[in-house]
Amino acid sequence: MAQESVNCKIQAGKVVVFIKPTCPFCSRPREILSLLPIKQGLLEFVNITATSCTNEIQNYLEQLTGARTGPRVFIGKDCIGRSSDLSRELLMRLKQIGVLQ
Repeated sequence: MAQESVNCKIQAGKVVVFIKPTCPFCSRPREILSLLPIKQGLLEFVNITATSCTNEIQNYLEQLTGARTGPRVFIGKDCIGRSSDLSRELLMRLKQIGVLQ
């Protein structure tokens, strides 16, 4: 179930951020990405604590990305890491997958 719920969110041409609302590091990607002109429906923040399988989701994210801590930021199908990994190349990558207006 955890694998399915994560895999169905990660899509080419979309930005997905897996978060825990109580995590202080999870607010940074929301602040940064909310300032950008991303097309409607192509940016999603997924609260992994809103389900009963939070640990399983974190374990699967660790298998995919090498870390289970939040946030996990995916641009298209590529994980760029966590909030401290958002960098100058962010705009370029968002343009590449076509999510900017």
